[in-house]
Amino acid sequence: MLRPWVAHWVAAVLACRAVAQYSSDQCSWRGSGLSHEAHRRDVEQVYLRCSEGSLEWLYPTGAIIVNLRPNTEPPSGLHVCIKPHVHSQGSHVYLERAGDLRLLLADQDHARGEVRCFMLGEGALFVEAVPQTDISRRITAFQYELVPSRGPGAHMYPYLHPASAACKPCSDEEVLMAVCTSDFAGSGVFGGAAPGPDERSPTAVTLTRLFHQKSRIFSWGGARGRRWSGRVFVPERCGVRQGDGEFLLTGSVHFGEAWLGCAPRYKDFQNLYVRAQQAGANPCQIDTSGEISAQRLVE
Repeated sequence: MLRPWVAHWVAAVLACRAVAQYSSDQCSWRGSGLSHEAHRRDVEQVYLRCSEGSLEWLYPTGAIIVNLRPNTEPPSGLHVCIKPHVHSQGSHVYLERAGDLRLLLADQDHARGEVRCFMLGEGALFVEAVPQTDISRRITAFQYELVPSRGPGAHMYPYLHPASAACKPCSDEEVLMAVCTSDFAGSGVFGGAAPGPDERSPTAVTLTRLFHQKSRIFSWGGARGRRWSGRVFVPERCGVRQGDGEFLLTGSVHFGEAWLGCAPRYKDFQNLYVRAQQAGANPCQIDTSGEISAQRLVE
């Protein structure tokens, strides 16, 4: 049974949906609780329609409901992940569907910057301000991303399936797809790993080949260095060993962090790549400059 104050807000949400104001092509939202009349307990509707963006609610009072409605038809099995800013405070964040609420982030959880994910079809975000006598220093702020639940290396991102993140090797098909479609792909070696929060370890990597990358995760070491360096996050249970040979390194970028996906030994990938070409599988082409073409695998 819902607590009385929660039931009040849910009833307000359902009433407000009938007169909600829509906004198109909106990735981010910024608003202020000061715009609400003090005697009203209304719930403002927010519509976000992009694959990533942010929300910033200054001086939160009352509640807002955040509807994630991508402009394009989303694929099945799509997750929404949110990450609060470390300075965020003043609100609880719930997942709401048909009047039922499930707590995603309590007010005190925001400062840890922990990622929370849920299926896109599970509902909307219900952000409720914590009653305060002084709201002048309160700001609720988080980023969001739409993340495919499946695909090469998706099983390595621990926030999608917290209880079942697996360290299993990728199949041959997944490896070939990963080198073409991942947010980054290259070959290199693992360096040392540092202990990290939430059972994840940031691991230093040095790349001798960089086929492609997103958001400049890896930096060039200059003409003499002839290498790229950076770090990738690996679930702690999938620990990697320093100096264990050269690997193909692929993965995804979430909230500015690189996460390791498919990572076979580079010699094994080379043999697989040659076999795929000979069999007419037509993987995307890697040229001698280290660039990768936009051509993808053809079934």
